[in-house]
Amino acid sequence: MSVRIESTDGIMRAKLSGEIDHHLAGGMRTALDEAILREKPRALLLDFSDVSFMDSSGIGLVMGRYRLMNESGGEVEVVGASPQIRKVMHLAGLDKLARFS
Repeated sequence: MSVRIESTDGIMRAKLSGEIDHHLAGGMRTALDEAILREKPRALLLDFSDVSFMDSSGIGLVMGRYRLMNESGGEVEVVGASPQIRKVMHLAGLDKLARFS
């Protein structure tokens, strides 16, 4: 599991890849939180296009970044999620917190 973070013009894009489970999500959360607090973007795009598996840790990952971004008036968008991952996110109610495209 890896995360590649790029920022341009107040938009932070986090390209996630591999599997998101409880063993790997912690390092990803730390990397994202540090980048968000440092750069204070107005929008965070979480790119799930290369994520092959996600358990509840992925839901927590999105929810926690939503809270962090919401505190500063920012927003979160989830992009590229597979139909299976998208279904899990919708069942968890993430569509009420983040935009999906």
